[in-house]
Amino acid sequence: MNTLIKRSGLAVAVAGLCLAAGSGHASSHREAPFITEMPKVDGTDFYMFRSYEAGREGFVTLIANYLPLQDAYGGPNYFDLDEDAIYEIHIDNTGNAQEDITFRFSFQDVKQDLKIDVNGEMVSIPLKTGAPVGPGAMDDAMNGAIQVRQTYTVDVIRGDRRTGVSQPVTGDGGSPTFSKPLDNIGSKTIADYPAYAQSHVYTANIPGCGTGRVFAGQRAEAFAVNLGEVFDLINLSAADVTGANGRDLGLNILEGKNVTSLALEVPIECVASANDPVIGAWTTASVRQARVINPRPVAFEEGDAGKGATVEGGAFTQVSRLGSPLVNEVVIGLRDKDLFNASEPKDDASNFAPYVLTPTLPVLIESLFGVQAPDAYPRTDLVWAFLNGVPDLTRPGGTPTLGEMLRLNTSIEAASSDVTMQDDLGVIAGDVTGFPNGRRPVDDVVDIALRVVMGVLLDEESAPAGQIEYTDGAVVDRDLLLSGFPYLGHPFSGSPNPQRN
Repeated sequence: MNTLIKRSGLAVAVAGLCLAAGSGHASSHREAPFITEMPKVDGTDFYMFRSYEAGREGFVTLIANYLPLQDAYGGPNYFDLDEDAIYEIHIDNTGNAQEDITFRFSFQDVKQDLKIDVNGEMVSIPLKTGAPVGPGAMDDAMNGAIQVRQTYTVDVIRGDRRTGVSQPVTGDGGSPTFSKPLDNIGSKTIADYPAYAQSHVYTANIPGCGTGRVFAGQRAEAFAVNLGEVFDLINLSAADVTGANGRDLGLNILEGKNVTSLALEVPIECVASANDPVIGAWTTASVRQARVINPRPVAFEEGDAGKGATVEGGAFTQVSRLGSPLVNEVVIGLRDKDLFNASEPKDDASNFAPYVLTPTLPVLIESLFGVQAPDAYPRTDLVWAFLNGVPDLTRPGGTPTLGEMLRLNTSIEAASSDVTMQDDLGVIAGDVTGFPNGRRPVDDVVDIALRVVMGVLLDEESAPAGQIEYTDGAVVDRDLLLSGFPYLGHPFSGSPNPQRN
């Protein structure tokens, strides 16, 4: 592997992604004070990689996760997304830290008031469904099984996300409306959840791009992190945190949790410029500026959707942002976390550079465990890679504008279609198809970040003596992952006892 990539180029592409003591939950779960109040628009993880499903080598897969820490048994409402919000994936393919292409997901509630006869009176039922559900949510709605479900649309916008040219993505029959499967309520409601979910993977006809695939629905949480001990001032033994006892200590507190994924597979030529294979991307969620609480909400009225609990209005305003993992979580100071969620990459150099020049995590680890932290301040070796991309790998051509985002070199084919053969330490282990060259579901971004922030990629004069294999004791469960789109595994079932179908 190129020495420049190994020793300096990668440094803050993952250093800013470091694990630290702070408020919230990693990767980007409840990471900022304001977003804790609106979990439906809390972006948690973003994956971007060359598709490694057999026969899909010419595609890039984008997966944006929202609504963290879902317990499988979270009824009766479960985890629908916000129909008064927009969820977006932004692509920069010109190196100016501004969106050139945006994929916008918008969700719509579809409701029907299901009633049963109780002693001669028709009374509304309290459950999400009134009967078992099979593949094909549109058919289920017609036969009256589902009381509340969601559909969604996807628009591709070229240019500015608000003023650019917008065109609808359509399915096989030309319809711009797709159906989101119900969450994995349990085996009595949905006997074969994998088949049911697969029936909601749609062909996506993307104007100006060709044909891809789209899916929006609940998935098993793939991100692995030891939240409890980490946020308790990294309450691990020195042997554990420095890897003496191995990396898989069974400490993944997200095991058994679900998340909602917006997955889109697009042809490479759709997102990459003809002059440069490197793209940058990030996700956002935006809500209306104004919200008025309705003192007398009516969710279901005959022939009407009802007034609802709130009335929303005003311009869409960004409240969540995520590119590379862990940035807002543990790099940005508490005072600026809400600002980061509302900001755009083009403004990062002026807003947030000090947090990368003088990262706090190395000092904290040094004080807690008596290990040597890098003494190379200001960490200029981290700044340019954090905001520019890795030279000879993920740095765009020319002079790119500084801005934090996840970057992918689309010219590098996936190393293996078998997730058991993908190295979860990515580039630092020599697998240049892994993080931070995009991010695959298998990549252990926490361990990568810990090692980088402690200087594993610095030159020998600046790096601490010795190489310590830092770990949080949690690794990605490869058994959760699929070999094809949408790649993240089927969600844990709410009944009987949370289990994976």
